[in-house]
Amino acid sequence: MGKGFLARQAVTAALTANAIRPFPGFRSGIPAFFAGWLTGELAPHVLAVTVADAATHSFGARRDVRGLALAGLSTAGLLFLVEQSRRAVDHAEDSLTEALGADYVEQLDEAPTPADLAIEWRRLLNPFAFGRAARRAGVRVQRDVPFAPFGKRGMLDIYTSENTPSSGAPVLLQVHGGAWVIGTKEQQGLPLMQHMAAKGWVCVAINYRLAPRDRWPAQIEDVKRAIAWVKENIADHGGDPDYLAITGGSAGGHLTALAALTPDEPEFQPGFEDADTSVQVAVPHYGVYDWSGESGNRNVELMRDLFLAKRVVQKPYDAAREVYERATPLLRVTPDAPDFYVVHGSHDTLVGVHQARELVRRLRDISKRTVVYTELPGAQHAFDIFPSIRSQHVVKAIDRYLHWHWNSWRSERQEARTA
Repeated sequence: MGKGFLARQAVTAALTANAIRPFPGFRSGIPAFFAGWLTGELAPHVLAVTVADAATHSFGARRDVRGLALAGLSTAGLLFLVEQSRRAVDHAEDSLTEALGADYVEQLDEAPTPADLAIEWRRLLNPFAFGRAARRAGVRVQRDVPFAPFGKRGMLDIYTSENTPSSGAPVLLQVHGGAWVIGTKEQQGLPLMQHMAAKGWVCVAINYRLAPRDRWPAQIEDVKRAIAWVKENIADHGGDPDYLAITGGSAGGHLTALAALTPDEPEFQPGFEDADTSVQVAVPHYGVYDWSGESGNRNVELMRDLFLAKRVVQKPYDAAREVYERATPLLRVTPDAPDFYVVHGSHDTLVGVHQARELVRRLRDISKRTVVYTELPGAQHAFDIFPSIRSQHVVKAIDRYLHWHWNSWRSERQEARTA
């Protein structure tokens, strides 16, 4: 019993330490991510189990002082992680006011109240109960609507609610991640889509063809196909075809940024070159913005040569330099880029935060539109998969931003019509 307790506490202490300060290096990035992501976002749950385990052990006949000491250290570390997640509300709000001005809330339907900004602790009891949360919020999903002739990979889901108007609702398109080789529309972006659908938005989650079966640029072509489909068909579901926001994480963040920066790009629209694929605003999460090694970062070059070249592009960089450069959002920024809200975690071991910082720098230097950047201290990759403390705060910040953007866009359109 004592050895088992000591072993459990040793594992918990190691996981907590990695969540606070992830193990560095390209090859350790994946295991450091999985260990740190779950521990960090589920810190309240790990904390409860740790305290209960230590309390049970302390009442036993034989106490392991080493295990209890480790439990104490883990408890302190987990409390730190919980507090760090709780402060995401401040980091997000500071980034919004810095980029948009303190009066941005005047463009909202109503200013957020303390209750609006509070954590929904009920969601934390079972953060993976998405079906129950959707029913409680009155969100309904129309699944597997075809938008491209590729079977399941050419289908999308449409999220609406009882609050969705019969016409003219803003539209949010969600692009899943998965390193361009795995993932489905049902797996990611659910906290944000359920939240926005409950507010009356029409949310669309898409699949797209995956490598290595379908190599690049099939993935961005399918995102463009989905955008074109939305503009042609979303009015039948209550959406405004003239207003489209796009979001996604990781590989989905890359596709989100690239799609937003390359509207109507013929090379990514074979057979539908004349379709409108512009978007009004992009909200990429922890995206890959450098495929070519433009930033000079060694980890980017390793990802390019050891993964992209072998699995996604299926050509080495030296033989297809232009392909990598054309797929690099850092190199596609223009003065006409749409508004951006970029979100990234400072402790991301899969996609270094330097990529987000560089994208934001270039957007702010070159584009004529607004650029909001929220860097979340201590956050790992994929922090928004389920409604953790941090994820809830980020979702609500994106809600405020998108409603600010939607209302501002409508005002600009009305002024243009009356001018």
